[in-house]
Amino acid sequence: MQYRKLGKTGFSISEISLGTWQVGGKWGEPFSHPNADKILNAAVDGGINFIDTADVYGDGESEKAVGRLVRSRSEQIYVATKCGRQLQPHVNEAYTPESMRKFVEASLRNMQLETLDLIQLHCPPTEVYYRPEIFEVFDRLKEEGKIQNLGVSVEKVEEGLKAIEYPNVTTLQLIFNMFRQRPTELLFKEAQRRDVGLIVRVPLASGLLTGKFSAETSFSPEDHRNFNRQGEAFDKGETFSGVDYNTGLEAVEEIKHLFPDQPNLAPIALRWVLMFNEVSCVIPGASKPEQLTSNLQAAELPALSEEQMQQVQAIYDRKIKPQVHQIW
Repeated sequence: MQYRKLGKTGFSISEISLGTWQVGGKWGEPFSHPNADKILNAAVDGGINFIDTADVYGDGESEKAVGRLVRSRSEQIYVATKCGRQLQPHVNEAYTPESMRKFVEASLRNMQLETLDLIQLHCPPTEVYYRPEIFEVFDRLKEEGKIQNLGVSVEKVEEGLKAIEYPNVTTLQLIFNMFRQRPTELLFKEAQRRDVGLIVRVPLASGLLTGKFSAETSFSPEDHRNFNRQGEAFDKGETFSGVDYNTGLEAVEEIKHLFPDQPNLAPIALRWVLMFNEVSCVIPGASKPEQLTSNLQAAELPALSEEQMQQVQAIYDRKIKPQVHQIW
């Protein structure tokens, strides 16, 4: 495992880390703590020292599992959680300094920790980025020792650019993968200039970039890959990175031809993300230990060649860019 600096937090974190959206089992199924414990401990055994969760994952159960892990291990494990998505309705007006404070304190109770290494606003409405009082409350929480750092998880490049104007924003979490390349144009440069750590989520485009899906693949009714393809429940970009499913399958077949020796495309897709030095870490999820093992393989792969990078870019430009580039 290689380690990279997480911006101005100063944390040295595993370049392949873990997102816990699915750590309790498959999307839509009841949260399994035994499953979560297996995956979380295997992650630390594999060199992972940064774990990303949120108060809404498993309705707080994911935070409980992560807290239990941290308390049971002797290694330094950095924990990032998120807040805001519990607000109903999830609108700008619902964001108040008081509600943010309550969420932080609830996460501390969930995880039974004294301080949060990193708290992130969880894809707030765009208007929230223009309200300094929401960002300012986290300075108070830091003074009180309840948090160490503030970050923001964003949907759009424009939101990321606005977020990092706040001096207390230390990290940015964003969607970036072979099918979502716009952040490289300006956002990466600005984040690097401001020493903001970049945490990459959805690196496998909701599994599309594993190369294991086909036109016949079915998803359960509770799976967002079934019910959110047009953004019915939350931002469309979170599901298959906003790419039309069949178009994505066609592009994946072309990518497979670039890497004929790789039966599993997932490690290649993760390695592609890590080719960008501005990235601090990538946080693929895992609903079973075998997926974690697959993700960790990316750490052992050699760098992609310049020609391979250019070929992936060409596939993106031709098939994917017209669909997604200017939306997010």
